[in-house]
Parts: sequence; structure tokens; C-alpha cells
Amino acid sequence: MSIPPSIIVSTLDYERLAAVLETCEYGHPVASRLEAELERADVVEPSAIPSDVITMNSTARVKLESGEEKQLTLVYPKDADGTLGRISVLAPIGAALLGLSVGQTMHWPTPSGSVALTVLEIVEQPESAGALHR
Repeated sequence: MSIPPSIIVSTLDYERLAAVLETCEYGHPVASRLEAELERADVVEPSAIPSDVITMNSTARVKLESGEEKQLTLVYPKDADGTLGRISVLAPIGAALLGLSVGQTMHWPTPSGSVALTVLEIVEQPESAGALHR
């Protein structure tokens, strides 16, 4: 098993995601993994988030191990819409994206096996746009 890359999460995202996790049903397949990710994250103020990190409501271009590239926006569960590329943080790939930086690769279990994804580019990040408390 590979060592997961370091991740960075804003205090605002941390607090909001902790609240989301409190409402999850016991045994949710991704909730415990997301909780573990939050526990190992370097948590910093929104103003200290580097511009190359995926935060909530960020849009990133990623490459899957199949070579396929996708543009995905990481959102809270209520805002998810796969047809628009809006992936829930409670979906396996969504939880894997949280806190990753450009160039990092994450291996993550999914219902159909394991997936590796690499962050190629941050297209849009709220913190870089000055939306520190969105």
C-alpha cells in the first residue's frame, strides 16, 4: 500500500465537513475515509491555503490512471450533479480530491476497485478568488 500524499484543508472546510459527517448514516461507505482524511490533514486558515490545493468548491483538471482527463468541481453532497462534473465530497473520488495539490497522485478505493488520480491543474479555487468565507 502506498503512503498517501500530504493534504491541506482550510479551517472553514474542516468545520463544515465535520458537520456533514455528523449527519451521515452509520456505515456510509465513504464517510469514515473522509473522516480519516480530515484527521491527517494540515488544517490552516483560508487565507493560508496555497493556490494549487483543491478546496471545497474548487474546480480541478485531473487525470485518472486510465489516462482519461476530467474537469471536476468538488462540492458538498447537496450540490452534487455528475452531469455537470460537480462531484460530492462523499463520493469516493470526491473524498480523494480534498486537499490534494497540483502534481499529487492519490490511490483510493472505489466500489469497482481502486483508482489512482493525479491533479493536473486547479482551474478555479474560491480562496484564490478572495472568497475566503464562501
